[in-house]
Amino acid sequence: MDALEELSGLLTGGSRVVVIAQRDVDLRATTVENALFVLRLAEGSLAAGGRGGGFGERRVVSVVLFRRVSGAWEKAFETSDPAKVEKFEVPYYVARLPLTLSDGRESMGYGVVEPELVERYLTYTR
Repeated sequence: MDALEELSGLLTGGSRVVVIAQRDVDLRATTVENALFVLRLAEGSLAAGGRGGGFGERRVVSVVLFRRVSGAWEKAFETSDPAKVEKFEVPYYVARLPLTLSDGRESMGYGVVEPELVERYLTYTR
């Protein structure tokens, strides 16, 4: 599976994920560079949790970084190591986020477009 297929699967596969993006999420072929952190959240009985927006528990269990460089998506980082994952906190201001898939269809996910947060998260991947 290539990086674009994996990224599409994470965004549309029904897992509880939050996207932290450098720019608007558009998976179509384009030369605009972008970086997306996909934070997978814990599943289970605490998922409903009573929080506004239906988020409930916000414990991150794994992190994957995808980058679009020269028009192609690549997976640049992945971890489920608890010592590394704990640095990636889900911002309290996460909201519904429009996602443009590689075939041009639009979908809704959860996340934020915040270049400064992406830059900070990039330091955790080194």
